[in-house]
Amino acid sequence: MPEQLWLPGLEAPPKLTDGLFFAVFPDSRTAAAMAKLGEAFCTQSRSKSKPLVASRLHVTLGHLGKFSGGLPQDVVDAASQAAGSIRTEPFSVQFDMARSFASRPRPGPLVLTGSDGVAGLYKFQDVLAEALRNAGIAGSAESPAEPFLPHVTLAYGLPWAEAIAVEPACWNVREFALVHSLVGRTRHVVLAKWSLAG
Repeated sequence: MPEQLWLPGLEAPPKLTDGLFFAVFPDSRTAAAMAKLGEAFCTQSRSKSKPLVASRLHVTLGHLGKFSGGLPQDVVDAASQAAGSIRTEPFSVQFDMARSFASRPRPGPLVLTGSDGVAGLYKFQDVLAEALRNAGIAGSAESPAEPFLPHVTLAYGLPWAEAIAVEPACWNVREFALVHSLVGRTRHVVLAKWSLAG
């Protein structure tokens, strides 16, 4: 691949190394079942792709940005302040459809989605978005270009396929987390968690 050329006097843009997002995680039993489902789809597709391990399965509620050289403490602090202001009851979720996020005929992510079973996630994401606005920051999930669609990614690089009903994956959402993503290193670090307690 040829090297990128830069105009004299202009520096290369900094490499993005760190991401920040809010997420909810399934309980360990549900995560294990979803990981097995991802493994079955990878085997069935005869793809070289590997499913995500159970500990990485989550629903992203909203991205707060990607940064170079670490996370800005002011953004982490504002996000934490927003999260701490939320008062809402726990709720249940159900994902019952596997679908491709790829455009035909390209390989892409295979995800779990739901219909009525994810209504609570839409409501909670609205509450979180309002809290973030009140704290002076906003996540990309509010952007019309990236409408919020609750999903759990099972694997990347799978061939495009029609949506298919699967055994429902259900759990009670009792907490949410602020997560540090180490970009390109397939690592997520939970910075803090908040319980849902009305």
